[in-house]
Amino acid sequence: MKSLAFFAGFLLIATSTTALAELRAGDCARAAKYSEGKRGISMLVMQNGRTIFEHYANGGSADGKWPIFSGTKSFWGIAALVAVHDGLFELDDHVSDTITEWRSDPLRSQITIRKLLNFTDGIEPAPHLHRQSIRDRNAMAIRLSILAEPGSAFTYGPSHLQIFSELLSRKLNGHSTFAYLASHVLDPLGLDHLEYKKDRRGNPLLATGFKLTAREWARLGALVLGRGVYRGRQIVPEITLRQAFVGSPANPSYGLTFWLNRQAPIGREIDIENMLDLPWQRADWMNICICKDAPADMLVALGSGYQRLFIIPSMNALIVRQGWGAKFSDADFLRLVLGQSR
Repeated sequence: MKSLAFFAGFLLIATSTTALAELRAGDCARAAKYSEGKRGISMLVMQNGRTIFEHYANGGSADGKWPIFSGTKSFWGIAALVAVHDGLFELDDHVSDTITEWRSDPLRSQITIRKLLNFTDGIEPAPHLHRQSIRDRNAMAIRLSILAEPGSAFTYGPSHLQIFSELLSRKLNGHSTFAYLASHVLDPLGLDHLEYKKDRRGNPLLATGFKLTAREWARLGALVLGRGVYRGRQIVPEITLRQAFVGSPANPSYGLTFWLNRQAPIGREIDIENMLDLPWQRADWMNICICKDAPADMLVALGSGYQRLFIIPSMNALIVRQGWGAKFSDADFLRLVLGQSR
């Protein structure tokens, strides 16, 4: 409850102190030029439900689907919150209540569902779970090594959500977790027939795999800006959605599958992808932000190769950027969009 109260107060402060400025097409065009120079293929800017700017280059098109890589995680984060609302579990329930093999383990038995979703469970990141040759990712994930005391470290990788996949499957009595995501999140967003990566047992890979157009990805941003409502339909209650935007002591800038800019303007700007390339023991997530000059309430769904969905509630705005993976600066790009380029 304290974390929810803090977030509500933080959002109120951010909203009241951020100028609700209108984004300008000219500033967006300058940002698009920068993005295109870094092999950007698409850029979409929306504010107050209207398209302010849309641009495609380097082979991109409005109808072209593009991998969003780890941007996929945020859809599953929303599905987890829907499951909370449905009464399947609480975020602070222990994983071992469902994955009973963990009950006798002194460390694993401490792990909560919240720690799975904010990647502070201490489980090894296990990038090898991305391999297509794996027969049963879920079974492999729940047997992974634990490297740190739960809650003490942020370890980014596919392991955490794959363990959550097994937990959700058991809560659904073996029914398809992807079908749950589709019926409760994707279909209401108009994202039916979405392809996904799965192992030979049919388990979806939660960490990556979706391909979306910029307009399609923007629907997730519209859901967040709508406080859990998309086109008049409530997908997740606002009070539950807020849980996704609360950081952890180990990484205050990562909530439940969303990155946070909450330490702007005083935090040190970092390239998140560069930090994620470091061994987890060397990564420093304290006092960091994505962009000093962007509002502190900005949220980001982030995928490798600088695939980005920026969501700014205090400006009622969202920005999609997709590209081929050349070196790119979130901070420089955002300053251009916001008309604050130094």
